[in-house]
Amino acid sequence: MLTELHIENFAIIDRLELSFVSGLITFTGETGAGKSIIIDAVETLLGSRADVTMIRAGAERANVEAIFHIPETVRGPVHAVLEREELLDTPDTLTLGREIRRSGRSVARVNGRSVSVNLLGELGAYLVDLHGQSEHLSLLIVRQHLGLLDRFADVTNEQAAYGQTYHQLQAVRRELAELRQAEGEAARRLDTLTYQINEIEAAQLHPGEDDDLKAERTRLANAEGLASLAQEAVKALDEGDPESPAASDLIGQAVHASNALLRLDPTQSALIEQAQLLSESLADLAHNLRAYLEGIEFNPKRLDQVEERLNLIQNLKRKYGKDIPAVLAFAEDARRQLDAITHAGERIAELEGEESRLLDQLGREGLALSKKRHTAAEKLATTVETELDNLNMEAARFQVEFIQKPDPNGVLLGDGQRVAFDSHGFEHIEFLVAPNPGEGFKPLVKIASGGETSRLMLAIKNTLARADQVPTLIFDEIDQGIGGRVGTVVGRKLWELARQHQVLCVTHLPQLAAFGEQHLRVQKAIQDGRTLTQVENLQGEDRLLELAQMMGGVSEGTRRSAQELLALAKS
Repeated sequence: MLTELHIENFAIIDRLELSFVSGLITFTGETGAGKSIIIDAVETLLGSRADVTMIRAGAERANVEAIFHIPETVRGPVHAVLEREELLDTPDTLTLGREIRRSGRSVARVNGRSVSVNLLGELGAYLVDLHGQSEHLSLLIVRQHLGLLDRFADVTNEQAAYGQTYHQLQAVRRELAELRQAEGEAARRLDTLTYQINEIEAAQLHPGEDDDLKAERTRLANAEGLASLAQEAVKALDEGDPESPAASDLIGQAVHASNALLRLDPTQSALIEQAQLLSESLADLAHNLRAYLEGIEFNPKRLDQVEERLNLIQNLKRKYGKDIPAVLAFAEDARRQLDAITHAGERIAELEGEESRLLDQLGREGLALSKKRHTAAEKLATTVETELDNLNMEAARFQVEFIQKPDPNGVLLGDGQRVAFDSHGFEHIEFLVAPNPGEGFKPLVKIASGGETSRLMLAIKNTLARADQVPTLIFDEIDQGIGGRVGTVVGRKLWELARQHQVLCVTHLPQLAAFGEQHLRVQKAIQDGRTLTQVENLQGEDRLLELAQMMGGVSEGTRRSAQELLALAKS
């Protein structure tokens, strides 16, 4: 609910700070004092259009800020929006702000952070419902009618069963559409996949094979040079000539000299070990070089085979993947696709049977849902008409219109007709009203009279109070066009509505104002030659005098009447 409202430099409001209680809050005051301006400020806060004409003369900017307590009824969806935008600070409070600058720029804030104006509207829709002279009327939004009726009818179980079947059917239909599309391309895809699989399998690829082949190609292409270098190394190590002894001979001489040295100086045994190790290493190196030399192959035919194999692998990589594992993975995926196409007919037949079964089930569950809605709609119409009768609109009639649309792919009804459906059922609804005899039923949005609209909204809201989850309801001049007797009825109904909602109401009727659990008087004052709006929280004698004044002036008679109104409201 709305707990605090701060307004600064908005129209004739200089600075205003209001705190609100739960229950029914009434605003009274003379015409032009600024009551509706306070409502306009709230509407601006909820995302409606703002322009520089709203800024108080002489100021550079106007500010409106409100603090809300988030009740359990709307905490889930409000938290979902805040978490999505990373704006959730505390679980049970929310601050909305709007700043209008003389430059024309408008700044919206949620919990102190700048956001889009649309986000203010999205959050505000969960928190405040405003009825009156403006166009911000939630009951005129047709798409919300079904949700209100469903909560009034308490179709939670029926809707859950229907929704589960609906989502199962949608999943089946998505798979069917994909398979049917694939089946249409099956012949072409079948040939392509078969060719791709055969081409890759025929190559008999092995991971890492291309690296081995590249190394082999290098050896084959350079066989003559490799042999020459290996022969040169063997000669230097183990063959030599009279002019240049072999390294092994020279190392042998070093080993012989080291042995002689060891006999003279036994402390140098490490030297002979090093010399012998070097001699053995040279012998191993020479042996390995000879083996390598013997393995060098002068084979142009094998070189051609390696080149051909590498070209084949490169061609497959260009077509199917960056390396051999990727090419093999492509082949595996192609085999899965081929298998799916081969067995698509069987799967399509299976899914068609499942689709038919789910459509039948959806039809039965939808009919049960619709039956409960129709029963609730009749009860809703009767109750709303009773409320309207109490509000001096005894000729008005209310009706819930159910609309179905034919669809050859829809659910089958008992009369053999197939109708369209969505996640909520196979019918759309709209609230219709006939405010005067002989006019016929019209959508709520077509009702022109502001006074009639407000009373219609009150009648419907009062009936749907338990179904409507918006915590704060605002009625701007709901008493327009009604008299004192009906004003008492409206006051009582607003008070009843305030048992489940916080209700703010702007009124000129003392019969209605008396029912307020918080009574705020709005009045104009002149300060330093400027007009400004002031708000006073009336209690006791001050409230009694205000109600008496609203009856035509303070006198003994009006004071007594005001006392009677307060006693009636209290009872």
